[in-house]
Amino acid sequence: MSFSFRVKNELARIEFKGKCCQKAELTALIYMTGSLQITRNEMALNIHTENPAAARRIFLLLKNLYGVNSHLLVRKKTRLKKNNTYLVKVSETERVQEILLHLKIINREEVLSGFNKKISGEIIVKKCCRRAYLRGAFLARGSISNPDTSYHLELGAEYEEQASEIVSLLKSFEIGGKMIPRKNSFLVYLKDGQQIMELLNVIGAHQAMFYYENVRILKEMRNNINRLVNCDEANLNKTVIAAMNQLESIKTISLNMGLKNLPDSLRQAAEIRIQYPEATIKELGEMFDPPLSKSGVNHRLRKLQKIARQMLKNKNH
Repeated sequence: MSFSFRVKNELARIEFKGKCCQKAELTALIYMTGSLQITRNEMALNIHTENPAAARRIFLLLKNLYGVNSHLLVRKKTRLKKNNTYLVKVSETERVQEILLHLKIINREEVLSGFNKKISGEIIVKKCCRRAYLRGAFLARGSISNPDTSYHLELGAEYEEQASEIVSLLKSFEIGGKMIPRKNSFLVYLKDGQQIMELLNVIGAHQAMFYYENVRILKEMRNNINRLVNCDEANLNKTVIAAMNQLESIKTISLNMGLKNLPDSLRQAAEIRIQYPEATIKELGEMFDPPLSKSGVNHRLRKLQKIARQMLKNKNH
């Protein structure tokens, strides 16, 4: 079962609230996946979905709001072993007109010309209704990737006007959706994990939101641990390279003038570095008598390297 399917199952089982919210949710479902079937001046309303729980919710919304006992049809998909599709159908022309007019999806004088491209402001005037509309939009044409793999949520729309209004609805909840054309339709998408969580909260998918949050926390912890490990590894590499350069300089001095001819402070630093080639600067400082600070050890080792460079320079000339 995909994560999208799980989220839609959760949304489809949310308890119905006020009539205004039911209207907003049903409006989104019809706008996003509904179509008119017109034959000989007879009109039927078809609403498609691939989620059985969503189909049942559409059936109940039509019954709660308009007393309509719609037909629920199942169509099996055989190609590429896809899931079944579900069709909720209202066949009576008068009931179809009543529903679409009441939801402001069509205008009375344009009954047979298809759906309006814009959502009526009356349907989404309240904040609770905007939440319900977004819930219906996700049930109809939403998808979300599993947070274990990536952060991506999208909502499809037939018309640019619908997609733009979804972006505006998201903005009313301080969620920044982006819109792009896709073939003959439009997509509104989110790629920020925090924004996706906020949308799941807005539409009422709280179980999915908590799961999403847990996955995000675990991923951030793993990323932080990896960063620390990589940082430690990089520091270790720097320490090893620096120690190798220091030992090479000490070897040059030893071959050309002998360590015994160095000042006591530098000779002591050279001998300790030879004895402990893998030690850090801090660890080297603790081996001096009396102990030296990191800056003190670094100062002596840099002087040794400077002497070695000068020796090589004189030798080449």
